[in-house]
Amino acid sequence: MAKSLNYYGFDKETYKECLNQIRPTNRKHIFILNTWFLLVNLLYMVFSFLNLFGVTKELSWFYTLYFILSVALDIVIWVFPKFAERHSRAYVYISMALMLSYGIICSVSQPYMPATMFLLVLVLVSLSYIDLMFLMLLIIIAATSVFIVTSFQYKTFSIAYNDVYNASVVLTIAIGLHYMFQRTKMQQFVLYQRDQRIQRELEVKSSFDSLTSLLTRGRFFSIAEEVLRGYDGKEMYLCLLDLDGFKDINDTLGHQMGDKAIQITGKTILDVLKIDKREKWSFPERVLRDKGNFAGRLGGDEFIALIRECSSKEDAYNLIQELLSALNNVSFATISGLSSSIGVAVLKENDLDIDRAYKRADIALYKSKQSGKNQIHFYEDLENGEALK
Repeated sequence: MAKSLNYYGFDKETYKECLNQIRPTNRKHIFILNTWFLLVNLLYMVFSFLNLFGVTKELSWFYTLYFILSVALDIVIWVFPKFAERHSRAYVYISMALMLSYGIICSVSQPYMPATMFLLVLVLVSLSYIDLMFLMLLIIIAATSVFIVTSFQYKTFSIAYNDVYNASVVLTIAIGLHYMFQRTKMQQFVLYQRDQRIQRELEVKSSFDSLTSLLTRGRFFSIAEEVLRGYDGKEMYLCLLDLDGFKDINDTLGHQMGDKAIQITGKTILDVLKIDKREKWSFPERVLRDKGNFAGRLGGDEFIALIRECSSKEDAYNLIQELLSALNNVSFATISGLSSSIGVAVLKENDLDIDRAYKRADIALYKSKQSGKNQIHFYEDLENGEALK
């Protein structure tokens, strides 16, 4: 019970999963609450300089100091949002210390009046910030204790007694509100996490072939189109691969063995092209960012890959030859080696969509089939009447 109470009714693992929502929420609330605090100090500064509403000039240094501190905190959060978000816990404590100490000093500076600012700040920080329940309780109880001690030290007994009564009531309310508000936030974070997981699962199912873990046809072409839109002049190679004699495998050994051949082909492509298949849900973003190779299954025994990590046509040929050799060396059940025909097209700057390059690679693939299968042909070699050896 104590453990779940510390995490607002949830377990530690759930709390950790929600940190990506807790940190930006705290950062936003720090900025909003600190901006309010800044404006309050600015107002009191004006009152002190003009000697209005009982705010004397003697306290102008106090309001000026806290105004400068709140401005500094706002600037840091505004200029370095990512840093503030990463260290949001520290900023929460700084903000709480700033405002709670301000409330205590305000109480001491007006010894003939019951405190109001401290009680207001106590409720605001309790509603605004989420961390660990026990730690937050420790901070607000410690601040309230200091507030009570200073009240008895600097105020008459009757006013101090009034402060104790008000602080006890407000502290009780603040603790209850803190738990209820932050538990509600946690519930929202948990629901968000669940929705994100469902969305990622759906995206993975629609983006990846279940048999090979390669991209589906549609997802491959959509990523390839994005790559072309951001073309940076670096050489890229579109590679089409088709298993030779796949129909014979299905007819003689059965579809289960055919699926095994497809599965092994997919794994071999992933291994040779060094395609990172971890965290599938983030794969499209990572492959675009890191400019890595990626591959897909077109259907049946047809595969496609976009090679982006080779600096020259010769390097691309060597990598594709390595892939072909790896497939030829595959051995499982009664099958010894998978024969494959491969066609390659060099992507050009005037390839506005992937279809043009696909047609060229398909012509090169047909040439590999026509020339005896288990071969590699580049479309550009066919144009020049050459063969890359």
